[in-house]
Amino acid sequence: MTQTTITSFHAHVYYNPDTRDIASRVREELDTRFDVKLGRWHDEPVGPHPKSMYQVIFLPEQFGEVVPWLMLYRQGLDILVHPNTGDAVADHLLHSLWLGEKLDLNIEALKAG
Repeated sequence: MTQTTITSFHAHVYYNPDTRDIASRVREELDTRFDVKLGRWHDEPVGPHPKSMYQVIFLPEQFGEVVPWLMLYRQGLDILVHPNTGDAVADHLLHSLWLGEKLDLNIEALKAG
């Protein structure tokens, strides 16, 4: 078996116009509690993501703190968590976990990128 290195993780926090305020509160808490990098707000679907979202980037050693916090305090939002190994398709499809509803990703966008 080939050894794959996880360089970081992404958590994609999905929202819609009705839940944007909730997503904002979750974002503020993430920024306050953890040393993470917060991505831009995407109020329209972008790349493989089927709805509005922002991403949270964190290191492998932070997984044990960030992901359990998201499990408990996501306030009903759907969140995709995936590693970054250099294989975007596998990272999003095979190595990912979902908090809340599993959304259908546009994998063709990942293959094209």
